[in-house]
Amino acid sequence: MPTHGEKRTMPYTADQMYDLVADVGRYPEFLPWNSAARVRRVTPQPDGRDLMDADLVISFKVFRERFASRVWLDKDARRIDTEYLDGPFKYLKSYWIFTPADGGCEVEFFVDFEFKSVILQKVIGLVFNEAMQRIVAAFEARAAQLYDPQNNTV
Repeated sequence: MPTHGEKRTMPYTADQMYDLVADVGRYPEFLPWNSAARVRRVTPQPDGRDLMDADLVISFKVFRERFASRVWLDKDARRIDTEYLDGPFKYLKSYWIFTPADGGCEVEFFVDFEFKSVILQKVIGLVFNEAMQRIVAAFEARAAQLYDPQNNTV
């Protein structure tokens, strides 16, 4: 089933990139195919992490699907893990890791999923790599918009 993983060095701090990815409610402002987002609740956990339940609506061509996720936000470890709760997938798991580096940080992203619908799986399979590249590029562009002084328009 489709998986995608990559690491990129970014000229922003690990905390800045963590905050950008953790701000799920703003995804429709910049992520392709994300037409809506709703954070249902964020619950602090005894281990210091936050547990977020969120819904995203993905619109692609004639398909419009809502899915619910549980997101584990670990600010101290600079790690975000997502697990699937409900929607069009058989399963979905992803993670982000943000590691400080000279002049910025290294961002590691991984996603693994499978749709319940064979038709939807085939449609996404045709454009999967391009879609993942566009999503990662959207996060990069959003970081530049938020954190580069010359782009201070947000």
